[in-house]
Amino acid sequence: MTEAITSTRIFVVEDQPALLKNLLKVLATFPELEIVGSAQDGESGVEQVVALKPHLLLLDLELPGIDGIEVTRRVKRKAPDVEILILTSFDNEQKVYEAIQAGASGYLVKRVGPEKIRSGIKEVMEGGTVIEAVIAKRFWNYFHSVQSKPATLTNPWNLTPLEFDVLRFVAKGLSNAEVGQVMTLERRTVRTHLSHIYRKMGINSHVEAVVMALKAGIVEL
Repeated sequence: MTEAITSTRIFVVEDQPALLKNLLKVLATFPELEIVGSAQDGESGVEQVVALKPHLLLLDLELPGIDGIEVTRRVKRKAPDVEILILTSFDNEQKVYEAIQAGASGYLVKRVGPEKIRSGIKEVMEGGTVIEAVIAKRFWNYFHSVQSKPATLTNPWNLTPLEFDVLRFVAKGLSNAEVGQVMTLERRTVRTHLSHIYRKMGINSHVEAVVMALKAGIVEL
């Protein structure tokens, strides 16, 4: 039996010292979170995250040197198991798309409260995708606009029928745990199927998989 994770190891990258100090102080009050390090620039952040391999990276987008989107790309390339939750002042769907396309699992704007950050971390660690309500509608409308008409259904990635079902449920917004309940699968089995889907499609995240499937006309929101 696999031992459950009792605490989530967090690394934070934020370039504003006062904000970083406050964020670390707030996160430290949550008993299920363990802060393992922090950085104020992208290069240092990537180096330390790759070395420490936390469960989750809480990441600002606007950083000196390389920005958060490039940090996301490098971390997912070198430490693909690290989940990434973006916390930033940007609130437009294009930035959201770029961050998630790079491999992030969620996106919150900085004005959200501590409990929202806490619940966002929990959701990401459970296999979900977090997008704050203030931009979620515009974001999903943007995805809807890239959906192709399913005139001819194809399977360019050679997904199995079971993988197709997992992808369709993910497109409906279900978390890994919820997909498991619907399909009578263990959550880790769902994660395994998703990792196979990601590898076949050449991507890193739920949302990228959904976008590509929408474009191919094989799923609907």
